[in-house]
Amino acid sequence: MASAEKNTNKKKTAKRETAESMAQKQREISVSEFFLKNRHLLGFDSPRKALLTAVKEAVDNALDACEEAGILPEISVDIAQTGASRFLINVTDNGPGIVKAQIPKIFGKLLYGSKFHRLRMSRGQQGIGISAAGMYGQLTTGNSTVVLSKTRSQKHAHRMEVQLDTASNKPTILKEEEVEWLPAFYPAPGEGKETAPVVSHHGTSVSIEMEAAYVRGRLSVDEYVKQCAIVNPHLEIHYRISLLKSADEQNGDSESPWTTFRRVVKTVPEPPQEIKPHPHGVELGMLMKMLKDSAARNVCSALAHDFSRISSSTAHEICERAQISPKARPSTIAHRESEALFKAIQETKLMRPPTDCLSPIGEEQLTAGLKKEVEADFYTAITRKPSVYRGNPFQVEVAMAYARPGASEYLGGDDPVRVLRFANRVPLLYMAGACAITRAVSGVNWRAYGLNQPKGGLPVGPLLVSVHIASVWVPFTSESKEAIAHYPEIVREITFGLQECGRQLSVFLSRKKRAAEAERKRNYMEQYIPHLALGLRNVLDLDDKQEKKVIASLHSMLEHTHLQI
Repeated sequence: MASAEKNTNKKKTAKRETAESMAQKQREISVSEFFLKNRHLLGFDSPRKALLTAVKEAVDNALDACEEAGILPEISVDIAQTGASRFLINVTDNGPGIVKAQIPKIFGKLLYGSKFHRLRMSRGQQGIGISAAGMYGQLTTGNSTVVLSKTRSQKHAHRMEVQLDTASNKPTILKEEEVEWLPAFYPAPGEGKETAPVVSHHGTSVSIEMEAAYVRGRLSVDEYVKQCAIVNPHLEIHYRISLLKSADEQNGDSESPWTTFRRVVKTVPEPPQEIKPHPHGVELGMLMKMLKDSAARNVCSALAHDFSRISSSTAHEICERAQISPKARPSTIAHRESEALFKAIQETKLMRPPTDCLSPIGEEQLTAGLKKEVEADFYTAITRKPSVYRGNPFQVEVAMAYARPGASEYLGGDDPVRVLRFANRVPLLYMAGACAITRAVSGVNWRAYGLNQPKGGLPVGPLLVSVHIASVWVPFTSESKEAIAHYPEIVREITFGLQECGRQLSVFLSRKKRAAEAERKRNYMEQYIPHLALGLRNVLDLDDKQEKKVIASLHSMLEHTHLQI
């Protein structure tokens, strides 16, 4: 009893916090510190996914750089196991390279990049992916991100070892030097190592060592590289993963062979154009900020020059509707009358935003990408017309491949159809159940197109469904960019694309079914031709030669009937 009372007295006399004491403990949180503790938001929530995310971010950056420079991309992805749970990832490209001053900021600073404020289609947007991969490698192994880069104008390449200072979100350069450009981080020729297949006089090579795990399957790096080759038919990508071998296996060759996915399109995709924000996609707070930061002298000029689809006459109409002077200063309007201006914009009928900011793959290229990686009997693809959600233009593309049951290792006959999800030419492997693409595929009545389908689920059969969404701003559900939000406009466009391809699939399956039925009947009749010829021989007293002529005539008659296939 005495002990219990003593503990109660201690609790009663415990020092309580005051506003002043709590204020002393508060401090600014660095963005890198936040993501260091919440790295699952960026796709580093498990060793298996960490390996995939790091490769994905490096390949995305390489593809964007090559396409912006008008270079047909050639990339090598080399993964080497260095310990029981350690892997060294190297991604090399033939892109334009990176200016020396930008290397530490790109690879050692979160939320740094050139794509965040641009309204045009691109793979990376947040400026957080590759630097987060380096931060994860630094956290789990203590090693730096090693970058080798050379531009066309440089005689030598710059090599840097970069780490991220998480307290200040600033890069720390541990070592930098000028070296001869090599396509990958291997010793010089003649030292017993094979160099990467990418051969170019310029480019970038990034190397990150991290704790990770390699597991084969549909969520592996193998699958990502294959799907990347499908959705980017203009890409040539070399892939290799070298795992540690047991003592009994050390006698053989320690180097794993390269697997090359060849390009089938010889042209670089048409570069998308940057557009200005569409007024119907701008919220009130963003409108206030844009007016405050506008360099225009009056609100009428600000509306006409800072937004798309607003002409000078339309700007005057909006000002009249909001009862605002067209000559008023934008910064003044931002504080006083922005809400009236916002309502007037929403009430004004405007053209949809321009769509040259998108770069769809195209129906022929989609089909070509599927044909080179997936063996099937039937292929079809459709590119929908651009549409809009929240003022952001987007475009949906759907492709399908159907194989005979058992004819393709990639497509199972009794399993649910294989759904490949892509956003801005990037494969999405995780979080399929939370994605708008999966919802749209499950919501289509596939029985009407000749497939079996459990209630509320994916159809069953040897079918591959590929859905690509191109947009200036893909509405991902999280920073890891693995699933697309369920905007009604996006789900509707995907559904329409699936139904268009489904109708073509239905025609193919109907023809195939009719042909199979005709073949079955024909085979059935062919079984009785010898018996019929024997009966005719007995009735008409035919010799062997005449009997053969009768059999040939019966076969000829069968060939010219409606049962012919």
